[in-house]
Amino acid sequence: MLWWERRRGVLLDGALALASAIECVVQSAVFAGRTGLPVVPTALFGGLAGSVLLVRRRWPLAVILVAIAVLPAQMGMGMAAVGLYTLATTEVPRRIIGVMASMVCAGTALVTFLLIEQDAGLREQPIPMWFKPFVAALFAVAITLPPVLLGMYVRARRRLVESLRDRADGLERELGLLAERAEERAEWARGEERRRIAREMHDVVAHRVSLMVVHAAALQAVAPKDPDKAAKNAGLVADMGRQALTELRTMLGVLRTEEKPREAAGAAGGEQESAADAAARLAEIAAAGRRGARGPRLSEVASLVDQSRAAGMAVELSVEGDPRGYAAQVESTAYRVVQEALTNVHKHAAGAAARVRLAHRDGEVAVQVLNEAPLGGGQPGAPAALPSGGNGLLGMRERVTALGGGFVSGPLDGGGFRVSAVIPDRDRSPAAPGVGLAS
Repeated sequence: MLWWERRRGVLLDGALALASAIECVVQSAVFAGRTGLPVVPTALFGGLAGSVLLVRRRWPLAVILVAIAVLPAQMGMGMAAVGLYTLATTEVPRRIIGVMASMVCAGTALVTFLLIEQDAGLREQPIPMWFKPFVAALFAVAITLPPVLLGMYVRARRRLVESLRDRADGLERELGLLAERAEERAEWARGEERRRIAREMHDVVAHRVSLMVVHAAALQAVAPKDPDKAAKNAGLVADMGRQALTELRTMLGVLRTEEKPREAAGAAGGEQESAADAAARLAEIAAAGRRGARGPRLSEVASLVDQSRAAGMAVELSVEGDPRGYAAQVESTAYRVVQEALTNVHKHAAGAAARVRLAHRDGEVAVQVLNEAPLGGGQPGAPAALPSGGNGLLGMRERVTALGGGFVSGPLDGGGFRVSAVIPDRDRSPAAPGVGLAS
């Protein structure tokens, strides 16, 4: 609707314009009677001048200029006050508001002074000379200053409201971004937890089951010829099965322990957890899983090597440096690297000799597992060939690099395979390029 945003603005401006027109008509009729001008044309002109207030929102300067123009006819003071208020609420520079207010104030003071001078009753009374200018100035200030101050207050309040609205919109956008990032972090935490569980399950199951398969194959081969050896192999298979079940129960027990508080909280609260809460909860589960399940230690590497020897593998273990206490994750990671490397030898290089080197250095521990070429050249159909999911080397690399260490693996010139890892004694920022032990 033209320059009005709301219908009530049209009604308000219409009412103000009508009141201003009536005022100007009455004052112009009085002015015409005092000066001898034709009443009807003067009244029509006054009504037209007063109705200019209808465009105060679009052209407030025009309203003030018209009010200043008709001030000598002793009318338009109300129109001038409304025009000044409207101008003060806009974004025009303050110096323009000051100039317009000064012009209205000066015109009003002059007209008021002339009216006092023309009053016969006041001329007959003994009043001081300063009284008339003082009253004229006081009246002019009373007409001019309040609307200007009120308009400036309204303008400042509008700016504050707009600023608060913009800030609220900005905060809403930031909260949306934070929610999206929290959801991304929660999804990342879920993925990390899934990968951690997958690595633990792989480490627990793959090595034990691989040895069980090797022993079972040996048991099948020697059962008819050597019952004592068969019984020994059967006992080894049973022991390894029990060890695998014990580790699985330990891991699943930790997960169930962390899941029960979550279910209890959900039943008590009955509210859907936020993305940030989910991320924090998953991080707590991961940390509790690492704390609750006691991981393997470097001191158990000798037992790991003995198990491979019992399965028929020729394994040589050498330890360099003085053993000392490392962080639990460091010892667990080094143990898992040796375990997975020996498991791969059982799978892909059945019967091949292997060497395990463990070096205790200043601030780090280095692990290397070398094996010779497999029996039968590693061709399909080789004895004791076992299935592989291809995740062992990837899991080892993830474990080592997560602690800021370096990991290298690959075939040797002589047909064997090498797995090397250097693990710092404490977490470091993004992993440096892997550097293994020298062959």
